[in-house]
Amino acid sequence: MLLTLAVYLPGCKKEDTASAATADFTFNAANLAVSFSNESTNGRYFSWDFGDNTSPSIDMSPGHAYENEGTYTVTLTVTGRDGSTVNVSKKVTVTAPPNLVQGGKFDVGDESKWTVMTLTPGVTISFAGEKAVWKGSGGGHAGIYQAIEVEANKKYQVNMVVSGSGATDTWFEVYVGKAVPQQGRDYNDGGKRLAINTWNGCGTTAFSGPLTAISCDGTGGGVVEFPSAGTVYLMIRSGGANLGTTGISVDNVELRPI
Repeated sequence: MLLTLAVYLPGCKKEDTASAATADFTFNAANLAVSFSNESTNGRYFSWDFGDNTSPSIDMSPGHAYENEGTYTVTLTVTGRDGSTVNVSKKVTVTAPPNLVQGGKFDVGDESKWTVMTLTPGVTISFAGEKAVWKGSGGGHAGIYQAIEVEANKKYQVNMVVSGSGATDTWFEVYVGKAVPQQGRDYNDGGKRLAINTWNGCGTTAFSGPLTAISCDGTGGGVVEFPSAGTVYLMIRSGGANLGTTGISVDNVELRPI
């Protein structure tokens, strides 16, 4: 007689099989800031490539602020509980808030949006090659300005692209103030917002890029705010002993709400 003995061992069971991960996300863009919502399933680890050469994020649902407007390819890579990976890519378009500066690109005719101030002889300003260019020496001093309407208790960022071959005993300063500029008189209302100052160590050698990155003087990093709405004046001025062989060039002047 053959007997079959079934043996059951407590605590032993068939290993669960992890479900495969899926990758998906939605997003909401507000000007240059984007919030991402992770819609993936069965994921254990997440990595976000925002498509702008910044460091990836490992947050589940991150936020990200782009420096420039445009369309970026965002890729989410999901590592599942079984160790496998899956990813999804989507196009994200961001736009910068409106630029309140008129003629900031210095295209043909844009010079009419600016008032030129020659404060002391020796430095001149020309509009050529889609730039405003300061040239000269001998302690001269000149600037350009325009009136802009702002709202109360709202922050604005001023910035521009500046370039030069290197200067000596020279300053380049940006002001945003409420005092009306006067021909032949210095302007410093509101204090320096951004500045190149060779005595502080910047501008002595060739430079090119956003003024916020090159500036070594001024306060607030170019962020301005006013307690009351009304007219303010964006003043850009420069002077010194020698502004360099190519002078100091300015392009893409911006004042944007943030």
